[in-house]
Parts: sequence; structure tokens; C-alpha cells
Amino acid sequence: MHTLSPRNSFLQAWLSHVRASPWVAAGLGVALLVVMWLLISSLFNVFHEDHPQRILYALYGGGAGFAATSLGALTALALGSISVKTQDSMLGFAAGMMLAASSFSLILPGLEAAENLTGSGMRGAATVVLGLALGVLLMLGLDHFTPHEHESTGTHGPETTRFNRVWLFVFAITLHNLPEGMAIGVGFAGDDMHVGIPLATAIAIQDIPEGLAVALALRSIGMSALRAALIAAATGLMEPLGALVGVGMSSSYALAYPIGLGLAAGAMLFVVSHEIIPETHRNGHQTPATLGLMGGFAVMMFLDTALG
Repeated sequence: MHTLSPRNSFLQAWLSHVRASPWVAAGLGVALLVVMWLLISSLFNVFHEDHPQRILYALYGGGAGFAATSLGALTALALGSISVKTQDSMLGFAAGMMLAASSFSLILPGLEAAENLTGSGMRGAATVVLGLALGVLLMLGLDHFTPHEHESTGTHGPETTRFNRVWLFVFAITLHNLPEGMAIGVGFAGDDMHVGIPLATAIAIQDIPEGLAVALALRSIGMSALRAALIAAATGLMEPLGALVGVGMSSSYALAYPIGLGLAAGAMLFVVSHEIIPETHRNGHQTPATLGLMGGFAVMMFLDTALG
């Protein structure tokens, strides 16, 4: 009797999910194609850029974001055991920063850029809404098709259902680091250090607790401190990549910039509402988690308004 290998069994299970939810699968496919188009078309423009100094400054700014993320991630190595209450508070803090970043760092600049590009507030808003919808489709598809159990490592005891949520959180942070880097690249594209440096500084400062939050989330599912720190630091690599994209889009394909900002904002709002807030409240720590969220929102709002 022929038995299916675990890999084939997993593939069949995934295909059955696709057949059961074709519209969700189609939405995920469209969102992924748009993300790839944003990356490929914009990076193509970078190599035709006539101002290499802008690229260098953008890489410095994006590198600062990566360094700040790594610093926050490495901080997790110095921490001992983490209580669930502390973890929920930290995740709440990160959720608050994500909410504020969605509003002040992504949606508002996206609306302004789209309105300037389209010459109409209504068309500009529609452009950002399109990005928001793509971000929601991306995360909805990931939430639907990502298994709660990894085939290679099996279940993880009572944390099995949490494993998928944690990786969704990591993915969302990684995704939103891209338009943050794009914003840095655009900030330096005009050869105005008074715009690029404050923006890069604000983004780098808020990347520190983000790196720590990702490392703590990964540790909560049993991952070693070193591995969790390395993966959390790796999420910051999207910052210099996004900076290159931002410089490329400053000369052409400019409409991709507000779409990308809206996409990242939609992804973050989805994850905060659908995953992080319910996760931080399920252990009876609603008050510290909510206070953490408010604190994170206030910190990010202050950084955005004071520095950028």
C-alpha cells in the first residue's frame, strides 16, 4: 500500500484549503503579485538613478533602521525567563506602536503623496484604500493558509495554536519595515538632509522596541534566545531594501509609494485587531496589555510628530 509522504500530505491539505476558499486564495495571489511588482519595478529604477549619492544616503538611513532593530532583538538575549503578563504587556506595546505607525507614518503620508500625485483628494484616498485592501487580502490569505502546526517540528504543546499567530506577527513587522524603508529612501531622494535625517531617526528609534517585541514573541513559543534574536534582527533587513525602493520610486512609478504605504498599514491593522489584541487578552491580562498598547501608541505618536 502506497502512503503519502508528510510533504505530499501537507500539499494535499493545503490544496484542499485552496479549493474550499478560492476567493481568499485569489486575493492572496493578487496581493503577492502586487508586492512583487512594487519591489521589482522600483528596484529596476534604482539602477537607472542618476544620483548615486542619494542611494548612499538612503542606504545609511535604512541601515540605521536595521541596526536599531538588531539592537532591540539582541536585548532579548540579556533577559531571563519572561512572564506571560510581561509578554502580553510587551506585545500590547508593540501593537500600540503598530497602530500609531499605521496612522501617522503610513496612512497620512500615503494620503498626502497620493493626493499630490493624482491631483485629487478623492483619487488619492482611493489609491491608499486600494493599498489597505491589498494588505488585508495578504494577511487574510496568510491567516487562512498558514498551518497551525509545522510539518517539520510537529506540535508545540499548549502553544500550538499560538504558533501561527506569532509568525503572523513577525510577518507583519517584516512587511511594514519595507514601506518604512521606502519612506527613508524618499526622504533622502530630494537631497534635503532636514527631511531625511529626522525621518530616519524617528523610524530607527521605534525599531528598537519592535525588534525586542519580535524576539520576545518568538521566545514565547519555545525558540532559543539566540535564534529568536537573529530572526528578529533579520526582519530589519527590509529597511535598507525599502530605502532602495523609495529612491527608485522617487523618479518614476511614484504611485507605487502610496499604494505600498497603504498595503503595510492594512496588514498591520488586520494583525493588531485579528491576532495581537485577542492574544494579549486571552490570559486575563487585559489591563496591562491595554496600558501597554496605549503607551506604545503614545510613544510612536510623539516620535512621529516631534521628529518627523
